[in-house]
Amino acid sequence: MENLGSLAILFAFLLAVFATAASLVGGWKEKPFLVASGERAVYAIWALLTLASGLLIYALLTGDFRLAYVAAHSNREMPILYKFAAWWGGQEGSLLFWAWILASYSAVVVFSNRRSHRRIMPFVVSVLMGTMTFFTLLIAFIVGPFEVLAVGKLVTAVPDGNGLNPLLQHPAMAIHPPMLYLGYVGFTVPFAFAMGSLIRREPGEAWIHTTRRWTLLTWLFQSIGILLGAGWAYEVLGWGGYWGWDPVENASLLPWITGTAFLHSVMMQEKKGMMKVWNMVLISATFLLCIFGTFLTRSGIVSSVHAFAQSPIGNYFIAFLALAIGLVVYLILDRMDFLHSEARLDSVMSRESSFLFNNLLLLASCFAVLWGTLFPVLSEAFTGEKISVDAPFFNRVMVPIGLFLLLLTGMGPLFAWRRTSADSLRRNFLWPGVAGLALMVVLVAFGMHHAYAAISFGFCLFVGIVIVTEFVKGANALGKRTGQWMLPAMVELTRRNTRRYGGYIVHMAIVIMFVGFTGAAFNKELTIEVPMGGSFRLGGYDLRVREIENGQTGNYVWNHAKVDAYVNGRFLVTMEPERRFYESSRQSTSEVAIRRAPLEDLYINFAGTSEDGQKAVIQAYVFPLVSWIWVGSWMMFLGTFVCMVPSKVDRQTGRTKLVSTQIGDPSLDLEEEPAVRAGD
Repeated sequence: MENLGSLAILFAFLLAVFATAASLVGGWKEKPFLVASGERAVYAIWALLTLASGLLIYALLTGDFRLAYVAAHSNREMPILYKFAAWWGGQEGSLLFWAWILASYSAVVVFSNRRSHRRIMPFVVSVLMGTMTFFTLLIAFIVGPFEVLAVGKLVTAVPDGNGLNPLLQHPAMAIHPPMLYLGYVGFTVPFAFAMGSLIRREPGEAWIHTTRRWTLLTWLFQSIGILLGAGWAYEVLGWGGYWGWDPVENASLLPWITGTAFLHSVMMQEKKGMMKVWNMVLISATFLLCIFGTFLTRSGIVSSVHAFAQSPIGNYFIAFLALAIGLVVYLILDRMDFLHSEARLDSVMSRESSFLFNNLLLLASCFAVLWGTLFPVLSEAFTGEKISVDAPFFNRVMVPIGLFLLLLTGMGPLFAWRRTSADSLRRNFLWPGVAGLALMVVLVAFGMHHAYAAISFGFCLFVGIVIVTEFVKGANALGKRTGQWMLPAMVELTRRNTRRYGGYIVHMAIVIMFVGFTGAAFNKELTIEVPMGGSFRLGGYDLRVREIENGQTGNYVWNHAKVDAYVNGRFLVTMEPERRFYESSRQSTSEVAIRRAPLEDLYINFAGTSEDGQKAVIQAYVFPLVSWIWVGSWMMFLGTFVCMVPSKVDRQTGRTKLVSTQIGDPSLDLEEEPAVRAGD
């Protein structure tokens, strides 16, 4: 089995080299036979990597402890779900998983474009397969997943394996890494189309239209991965946080930021022919940051609970990144004449400028996160002293940037394209602005001393009112023409312009999540040793440790505390935080107890017992509004799905547009101007 798996990976590497070369030569020399053979090689690579992945999964599920990877990341007592998750739980398996997803994406791209974009497809395939060459090189020659355990020249096996890292034995971790990988790898596709368009000097924005939904879906995968990681950290790590500015967390955030900027600015290129260079830079940066994030988790240059152990592949990633950056910079500079904008910014008070400012802030946040992540590494390299950059630095920099971005989220819809009149600005900003400012004043008057928190709540109200107003005005205008009630009119309005109103749903989700983020300013925490039957108070809760129980499963030893929670003398709930010790890996983990509520979570971690064994060490927290983050997450997913659904189409023209709600101007298209601007 190990020989078959290794051969499959080796042949996949050789075919990736062939597909890259055949596609490049076939595209330049216009040789259809070479182009077709390169595309067929993509299907063969997918089949080979599927075979290799299937063999590794089979070995993990059946406990083939002759394989070093299986012995290191699985054991007999692990549940089947985590045996399967061990596929991406270690260095070698995760790289095979990365390559398999890229092969799957590439096969879909080749099949779905077999009759379209024929001028650029050879170069799209060459970029995809060039990336595939790099990853199959790693798993074929550097960190192969099918290496066997041996004593001398004889293959041997261990009685049982070490098991998956206990921190990863959580349902969220069976979904979180695949979602991140689907995001990381997925951004390769729009990057490949962008490079293909550059190489061919393809006129127009065909590559953007082709990859828009693909980019949205990839961005959604990345968002789900990040938020699942936040949920996992909140439930598993025991310290109560959902984001600690860990280097590997930051690595997943960086391409999400630039991908978000790209999704906004690409609208400028579609509508106005502007920001072409900017978009090429953004999609290239997103791809390169995905590779950088993959490198950061595997090189050993940073210390993180999320990172793999140090390995020999770091230098290979650096070489690949250097080569990719060099090629991208050369292509963009060489094609600069092809990337000239077709229009200029008419006014600072316009929707175009709001997109530009939004992008500038997003890039500023990306640079701040990147600098803070790499500074300890750079300081050690240049001075010999590793200067750590902790969460306070990121919070000081990112909180103001985040608030400005939140404000722009509400201001953008209030601006018109090209130029906004003073009367329109005054009318559109008046009531949302007054409401947001009034809320800030009321909060401060009632004793809120956190300035950023008051500003954040005020901005959230401002943006929320703007978004609701957009829906209400549009639904009213539509209802007058169709006779529909408000709610059906809102649904119909969204169906007629899913991209615009799905975006509004995503923006409302951001508002809700910001409410949850702002609640962190009022967190309460306490670490205390409590004897059996003893009690303590935190916030509005009285907590009593009733007893500690012990037990054992085939996978771990456990002990948990039973803690009764009371509010105003009234019994609320019994919470049972647990401590686990995994004998195979000799590691301990926490299973926290959380009492969730819309206004605040009560969060308890059982950290063990005191030295004399007579007291329970309890870490208790109260987290206001944290549930709003998870509610906002679900709304974000909904809004993104709405954005990906095609709007209603005029069957006679085949173009997406409003077919029955032209207001005033019969040529009005909701992609250009809001349907709600009848009075503007």
